[in-house]
Amino acid sequence: MTLSDTEAQARTLGGYDDASRLRQAHDRDWVLDRVTGDPDVLIDLGSGIGQLLDAALRRHPSLRLAVGLERSEHRIAEAGERLRPYGGRVVLHRADLTAPAPLPHRADVVTMTSVLHWLYPVEHRVLAWVRDHLAPGGSFLLTTYHPARDHHGFGGEDDVVRAALGELGFAPEAVPGLLEDREILPIATRTRTVEELGALLGEFFEIEETWERDAVVTVRDAAQYEHFHAATFGDYYASALDPDRRAEFFRAVGRAAFERQRRQGRVSAMPVRLWKLTERTGHTA
Repeated sequence: MTLSDTEAQARTLGGYDDASRLRQAHDRDWVLDRVTGDPDVLIDLGSGIGQLLDAALRRHPSLRLAVGLERSEHRIAEAGERLRPYGGRVVLHRADLTAPAPLPHRADVVTMTSVLHWLYPVEHRVLAWVRDHLAPGGSFLLTTYHPARDHHGFGGEDDVVRAALGELGFAPEAVPGLLEDREILPIATRTRTVEELGALLGEFFEIEETWERDAVVTVRDAAQYEHFHAATFGDYYASALDPDRRAEFFRAVGRAAFERQRRQGRVSAMPVRLWKLTERTGHTA
């Protein structure tokens, strides 16, 4: 079977540079605006194609070392090309953030933007890792999305997917069971509530300050959202269907998203929170 362009994109999580402009680019600037002083070492968890590391190095000439941890080898390769001009000031590691290996670095700043929900339900592992890799006086800047969810645990992208599957012939009430059978947990379920997350983070850090804004996604056409979904979620939802229907699924996602925008003026809007976390009093690494 020949893969469609979008299926191939989903397999490699390609095209993220364009896709991130719809949502994550705003997180990047928001986070870096909270970096103060002259940091020496910065670690970005889920560093993707290196956009945050690139921006941090340009903003902060004091950075001696910028370290990225990323699971996708394709994204690491793209990041390597982007960050090549910085030479030895950049180190990239392929890493599974559900069980990251120790590194010989203590960071003044650790960042993680729109990643934590992918680590559910073992987020505590990466939180302990960050705690142990923060330099004295360092800070952990974390963004988390909090879509409203229904009694099935669906919200945000789950709703777009449910509409797309409906277009492909699945009754709305059957979609939760379909995903459960394929062991696909709704993204809104993966995302803990602000209260739950605050309690979890408080086990590892002092919560120094938080900020919140609405993340709004609009697109110029269905195709743009189709590629945004493939670059951001890969095969996560598409794996609910047999391989011969996945190209059709991606197209349906694009149409469903654009129809939502036609009806309500946007594809989605959800609260995103930025947490500034610091070393917990009394902790010793």
